[in-house]
Amino acid sequence: MCGGAATAQTDSPPQTNTPPVAPATPGSGLATNIVTLAPTTVVGRLDAARNQIVPDLGATTYTMSQAQIAALPQGENAPFNQVLLRVPGMAQDSAANGDLHLRGEHANIQYRINDVILPEGISGFGTELDTRFVDSFRLITGSLPAQYGFRTAGIVDLHTKSGAFEPGGSASIYTGSFDTIKPSFEYGGSTGNLNYFMDGSYQHSSLGIENTTPSATPVHDDTDQYRAFTYWSYVLDDTSRITAMASLSYITFQVPNSPGLPAAYPGSPFVIPSTFNSLYLNENQNEENAYGVVAYQKSLDNFNLQVAAFGRSSDVHFSPDPIGDLYLNGVASDVDRSLYSGGLQADASYALGEKHTLRGGVMVWEEGVISHTTTRVLPLTAGAPSGAPYFIGDNSVAHAIFAGIYAQDEWKILPHVTLNYGARFDEFYSTFDKENQPSPRVNLIYQPTDGTTMHAGYARYFTPPPLENVPTTSVNKFNGTSNGSAVTTDDPVKAERANYFDVGLVQKILPGLQAGIDGYYKAAKEQLDDGLFGQTLILSAFNYAKGEVYGLEFPITYVNDGFSAYANIAYSRALGEDWDSAQFLHDPDGLAYVKDHWIHLDHDQTVTGSFGTSYLWRRDDGSTRFFVDALYGTGLRQDATYNGTVIPNGGTVPAYYSVSLGVDEGIKIRNKERLHVRLDVVNVTDNAYQLRSGSGVGVNAPQYGMRRGFFGTLTYAF
Repeated sequence: MCGGAATAQTDSPPQTNTPPVAPATPGSGLATNIVTLAPTTVVGRLDAARNQIVPDLGATTYTMSQAQIAALPQGENAPFNQVLLRVPGMAQDSAANGDLHLRGEHANIQYRINDVILPEGISGFGTELDTRFVDSFRLITGSLPAQYGFRTAGIVDLHTKSGAFEPGGSASIYTGSFDTIKPSFEYGGSTGNLNYFMDGSYQHSSLGIENTTPSATPVHDDTDQYRAFTYWSYVLDDTSRITAMASLSYITFQVPNSPGLPAAYPGSPFVIPSTFNSLYLNENQNEENAYGVVAYQKSLDNFNLQVAAFGRSSDVHFSPDPIGDLYLNGVASDVDRSLYSGGLQADASYALGEKHTLRGGVMVWEEGVISHTTTRVLPLTAGAPSGAPYFIGDNSVAHAIFAGIYAQDEWKILPHVTLNYGARFDEFYSTFDKENQPSPRVNLIYQPTDGTTMHAGYARYFTPPPLENVPTTSVNKFNGTSNGSAVTTDDPVKAERANYFDVGLVQKILPGLQAGIDGYYKAAKEQLDDGLFGQTLILSAFNYAKGEVYGLEFPITYVNDGFSAYANIAYSRALGEDWDSAQFLHDPDGLAYVKDHWIHLDHDQTVTGSFGTSYLWRRDDGSTRFFVDALYGTGLRQDATYNGTVIPNGGTVPAYYSVSLGVDEGIKIRNKERLHVRLDVVNVTDNAYQLRSGSGVGVNAPQYGMRRGFFGTLTYAF
């Protein structure tokens, strides 16, 4: 495909950019330690074999390639969460901080790199995933096969670039509005049996998080971002290889300011200074992330295996304005939270004749979170400050073990009918919760013609709370202070358990034209949600005793030579009732209302749309790509008042849209050397649209989408 958004499929693993490779012949000596095939041929066959280990049979899958990413606003320089917004059912929230809502869920997305799970990091504003190292990715959602567990709203499986098939590199400079400057490089190649790729970038911008006003000029919103990624693969023999990947990111954010904020306790003699302009607040957040993976893959005859060890560290540090925050909020909290995790994942498949393919695997990892919090508060008497501010320390350590095992069978019942059935068993053992669950999965795929694919499936889901988001504050420590909660109940956050149903159809209407429809319904107990509560900007998790999520998606794509177009429309409803954990996060009136009323989840957006078209004109001396792209949403939730009663998440912010366009001119210099000059205009109509109003459950500040921006990229590829 030459451009546009993700392509839907329901019945097969994604296609890679590797050339087709003939299967190995039994008895040909492939198990020796001598590579008898060309290394690139072996890599291509192993890539295809790896896809057979973890297919997506029966689930709804959307794939996107490098060429399709290039046809989106800002291309490879776009934050990866902005790329994901072009798949059906993905709603936008705080465009710069990585928040995404797929099919009415908050987060609950699992990321994998080359089919190896990437454990979660501390939720912050940045995303450590750099779009530049992505060769292709697929989003798997719906009724997931048994190999996928713990995070089940969707699986984002990224396949990285490598030096085996496209050796060479590039140097690039990206610059434009909002003081944006981003130099970057990438390089890959192969030497004998060794295949490698690496990239790195630095970015500065004055639009780091999200503007809190509709102004075109954010106040106190600078960011500096450093990222690096490397991939190494060594072919041991014609049937096996060892792969290593590592990534580092260091990101700093200024927290944007809002004008005219009132004092928390006006006129109090204990708050110094007596006045403070909120435009001069100086809150900051630093985020550090690192991960590493070592994987061994074996593919012999009908047997495929991949075993991987992984580890990661993540740290988020929020620094308050010690004077301004005390004046405006009555609280100034310095929060440093670190997460460390490590584990093992093994997946295997075996083709048992022509009708059955057996698959199974196990994954286990341990996480630990260390939290150091120092909060400056005021003592209160009858709701008013009664003494000088003082500090309260609140440190904690939390641990958790995630373990899962699965088995499943792909059974070709008839030439056009496939049944994929199986089950998994998951265990969550933590300092605050100990739970487990067996989870059956079944998907039926029917292909009556080459152009028609239908699927229906059921999945039982077990979703533990994200350890890094579980609130660990000792509530009673803050009684009688400006950081005290009117609600002191703090039941532990629990795992979500859900029954999920999905049914869909993909139809090839004409050559190049494909359309689909997919419907889903989820009924949950202990529906998980996250939000930002209080002053700090680190997510906290809580449960709804009951949850219900349902919706429809309508994707359509058209490709004809260099022209492509896509449109995605999604309808969604996400509801919950009764906050029954971490109740101290909420106010008493809201807690009482939600106890016996269903409400919309704060990230519920009724209609979400993404649209685009592109044209690639190839010439002997280069190429030219034009594109137009648009996003639409009816608006996320905000509080509303009816007959004097505040309904949490009872209303919505106004509907919005954003249209972007661009052109990329590729100039052939000699041999493989090319020069690319690209111009992107984001939000051409300069809409001042609101993503958040500052009200709603777990919403602590207003946020507006990016105003019109002009960005240019100069790339030398060699």
